[in-house]
Amino acid sequence: MLNKKCTRKCKQVELEERGHWGSKMEFLLAVAGNVIGLGNVWRFPYLCYKNGGGAFLVPYLVFVVTCGVPLFLLEMVIGQYTQEGGITCWRKLCPLAEGIGYGGQLILFYSCMTYIIILSWALLYLVFSFSSQLPWASCNNYWNTDDCVDFSTGNNTSAWTNQTDTASAATEFWERRVLAISGGIEEIGSIRWEILVCLIAMWVTCYFCIWKGVKSTGKVVYVTATFPYVMLLILLIRGLSLPGALQGVLFYLLPEPSRLKDPQVWMEAAAQIFFSYSVGVGSLTVMASYNTYNNNCYKDSLWLCLLNSGTSIVAGFAVFSVLGFMAHEQGVPIAEVAESGPGLAFIAYPQAVAMMPVPQLWSICFFVMLILLGLDTQFVAMEVVMTSIIDMFPTQMRRAGRRECFLLLFCVTCFFSQLVMITEGGMYVFQLFDYYACNGACILFLCVFETLALGWMFGAERLYCIVKDMTDVRANPFFKICWRYLTPLVSLGCFICSLVWYQPLTFNRWYVYPAWAYMLGWVLALSSILLVPGWVLYKLGTGTGTIHQRFHHLCQADPHYSLTQKRESQLQHIGEETPVQLT
Repeated sequence: MLNKKCTRKCKQVELEERGHWGSKMEFLLAVAGNVIGLGNVWRFPYLCYKNGGGAFLVPYLVFVVTCGVPLFLLEMVIGQYTQEGGITCWRKLCPLAEGIGYGGQLILFYSCMTYIIILSWALLYLVFSFSSQLPWASCNNYWNTDDCVDFSTGNNTSAWTNQTDTASAATEFWERRVLAISGGIEEIGSIRWEILVCLIAMWVTCYFCIWKGVKSTGKVVYVTATFPYVMLLILLIRGLSLPGALQGVLFYLLPEPSRLKDPQVWMEAAAQIFFSYSVGVGSLTVMASYNTYNNNCYKDSLWLCLLNSGTSIVAGFAVFSVLGFMAHEQGVPIAEVAESGPGLAFIAYPQAVAMMPVPQLWSICFFVMLILLGLDTQFVAMEVVMTSIIDMFPTQMRRAGRRECFLLLFCVTCFFSQLVMITEGGMYVFQLFDYYACNGACILFLCVFETLALGWMFGAERLYCIVKDMTDVRANPFFKICWRYLTPLVSLGCFICSLVWYQPLTFNRWYVYPAWAYMLGWVLALSSILLVPGWVLYKLGTGTGTIHQRFHHLCQADPHYSLTQKRESQLQHIGEETPVQLT
């Protein structure tokens, strides 16, 4: 009897060592920093203009209501309820669905490898921004060709219309100086040492941001999650004060209702929601697991979703006001200068900055904002993977010094795995990982089974009661409808459409990858997708009893982890005598 009590106490100590956020603000800033990243600045504005301007907000809001917010709340609830990582939470809710956790962590591992490459590029640009003359502002450099055109010197309308024969100074700096890009993925070439140095600097920064767990993460986010808003506000004010800014903003939001007939518009709206809300991979689950049981995660979820979408819209004004100025100065349509992704961050925006007075100042502001926006997304993803693995082996991994050593091993593994991405042919490898392994169909697939497992096997009604018990707030009944019907159906529809309208990856609209590269891409995509059915087959095949008995047992929540038991411990802690019983 004494031994059992001792064992119970030891387990309690291990659970307490896991820790909690130092304050509510640390949690909110950590989640905000995770979900508000580069996609809000360089992807949403471009999608909005490309797919009907203001009309694009219709499919965007439809997916926000039916998928984004319900999934966001769902993952926050299960994280706060179980207080477990992205894998072990499923053992307490629906053991058959544990493969969802493994798939999500694998996607995050791929993301940790690719996302930090972008930060390395941005850091290199930031270093160059302190030059007396921005190196992408002229064609008088050793890397420039005879086809280079300096668009910052005046009206070059004819050059814009003949870009197949010419290249801007910013484009040549990006492709020939920073990347030194080769002719294809077959030509890997040598490592770019400047990017290597920046990559090491980023890994060291991320390591020390999270090496003490939420104790250090919670302090760092006070800077990384708030300062980008200061930079964004400065760039917004500057952009709106430029000539041509109004035309850029109108172009960004001008509604084109006819575009709503195109299914591709709806697909891109769905992809943006699933990506920018960070659902399906367990990030929100882990962040919420460090909350106290009675935190109002319902209200937090609604406010954070509003902040995420609001930031995307405001970022569009900052970006397109500057692109409007750039088009105005050159006398060309805004469509000619609008870019998305790395093309916006490392070509279009630097080129526009080079046309402004005191270009170094605005370049520094822009790249500091990019680095901080991406930095907290990166180290939160690392923290999620770390927490999920440590929660699987608590007795071994929560000993003194073990976490720091394992984090170092994780960083070194990612670093050596991604060296191929900073070679002369590395951009082709980077795009392959980004297009197949980290986005799109993989996340959609996980979201389908996540909602089926929790909405049907664990029970939407049960989740609804858990929200009431934890927050003392009755959630809108609409969420039960979403968890059971709307979200899985919409997610499944998007997943099927992404396969039906699949378009092979190309680079710069002209480079077509070889067949073996596309096969590698699909292997990367299937590596996370197949973990879900693979886990189901494994558990059904290794269990005892008939298949029906095994299936029924694996769909049941952990009987030793009931809401009543958890609520009893909470009520005893605050001195109440009668626990609340939920049926």
